Amino acid sequence: MNNTPKEGKHSKKKDSKFVKKIKQKIYAWHRTIGIITIIPVIFWTLSGLMHPFMAHFFKPTIANERIESKPIDKTQLTLSIQEVLDKNNITEFKNFRIVSFDNSTFYQVKTVKGELEYFDATNAKKLENGDQKYAHWLSRYFLDDQKSPIEKTDLVTEFTSQYKYINRYLPVYKTTFNRPDGMEVYVETASSKLATYNPKSRQAFIWFFDTFHNWSFVDAISNNSVRILFMILFLSIIFFSALSGIVIYGLFWKQFKKTGNLNPKKGLRRYHRQIGIWVSLFTLTFAFSGAYHATTKWNPYTLDKMVYEPVFETKDLSTSSNKIHLDWNRLENLSIIALNDSIYYRAQLAEPKSKYASPKTDSKSKWDKKENPKSEILYINSVTNKVIPNLDLEYAKFLALYFNDPNTGKPACCEMDSDIESKPNLEKAVLLETKSITEFESREYGFANKRLPVIKLAYNTPEKTTYFIETATSRLAAVIEKSDVTEGYSFAIFHKFLFMDWAGKNVRDLTMVIVALIILVISVLGLLLFFKKN
Repeated sequence: MNNTPKEGKHSKKKDSKFVKKIKQKIYAWHRTIGIITIIPVIFWTLSGLMHPFMAHFFKPTIANERIESKPIDKTQLTLSIQEVLDKNNITEFKNFRIVSFDNSTFYQVKTVKGELEYFDATNAKKLENGDQKYAHWLSRYFLDDQKSPIEKTDLVTEFTSQYKYINRYLPVYKTTFNRPDGMEVYVETASSKLATYNPKSRQAFIWFFDTFHNWSFVDAISNNSVRILFMILFLSIIFFSALSGIVIYGLFWKQFKKTGNLNPKKGLRRYHRQIGIWVSLFTLTFAFSGAYHATTKWNPYTLDKMVYEPVFETKDLSTSSNKIHLDWNRLENLSIIALNDSIYYRAQLAEPKSKYASPKTDSKSKWDKKENPKSEILYINSVTNKVIPNLDLEYAKFLALYFNDPNTGKPACCEMDSDIESKPNLEKAVLLETKSITEFESREYGFANKRLPVIKLAYNTPEKTTYFIETATSRLAAVIEKSDVTEGYSFAIFHKFLFMDWAGKNVRDLTMVIVALIILVISVLGLLLFFKKN
């Protein structure tokens, strides 16, 4: 009985000098690293706050986001592609397709040099400066603006601070209109696709976000590797700052008060402690997912170079393009491919009207809207003039092997990823799944990949390699491995709050804004406490 008070007394004895010193150090570290990261945190939170506002709440709109697919008027295809090439003394070329604009139909021919030239399908006359004229027509079509003067036009061949890699397409034309909003429209003439569009307000946001969220200013004075290292370093410090804050103000608050440095004062310290504990988890997840995401930026972006473009000779096209066997009333486009030592016409046909209803739209996102009615793809042998079934899938498999093999892929694709030599040989891998994707799917093939339609090829490699192939342009749209999926979910869930999709995009984005704002407030309170202490 007499021992009980002694035990109680013993349990409340003061910490040793060593333990007290450790607590003081942890508190000092928390203050120091908090001050080190205050500027980066302010930059990241302010730019993070702007992203949902500019990307969703105040998102600019455009009249048309894609060009309407419709059958080509056969009467305007007076001449075959062979006749047009012969009349213009073109003996070699990379590919062709059909485009219609300004009440005329043209063969868009990609030359051996990679240039796009346009020839009238009725008389074979070359359209001078045709690629830029088509870019202007597309830009006006997407804007539904036939009156505003064009201020300037630029051919963009690499990603810039205003045209980021997230837009995927290269090369593109940037057409700047002389309008109050200073609209800039980026189009890829090779596919008639809208890449992006930026009024003045969005241009300013892109600069701000790129400068203060992606730290592009470091690139200006150094290089990409240094920029990534700095970002990872500061994000790691922020992570440990939040972690030490949890230890001090959350788990061991009563013990830390005993050091004499943390008196339970009211005012700034109380709010800093209470709000900080509440948002510490979000700070940890933001910092972790941001640093994890930054590690994926080491290798340069090379998808724009992943294209299979063999050179064809005009004489090798045995069957006239105007005499191939197909339903000409449904023909939307025509091109050629090379596969297994044979040349095929690739015809894109509209499905019969009875097979589809009017396309529906989803107001949630400009890229989430459903595509036009699905097209039917036919491959016709250029020698036998016979339709070959299921060749679209076989061609996709061939392209996947081509892009995977450094011996065949490297010459055509220029610089491949540095680790492609270590990738497993797909020839020995089992193909687990094939799928035609005509709509963006947030958890499998999201809108950030831009290209549609694509064919998904999932292989049973150790890294669960999955290729997404755009057969229409013979391009690699995306390649995803197990590590990419893990990082993608980390960034989507912890950085973009994908876990709140159930509440809708408005609520999700609003939650992100509130959390970023609170983190900004708690950081400023910490800064005020530091100056007050000193």
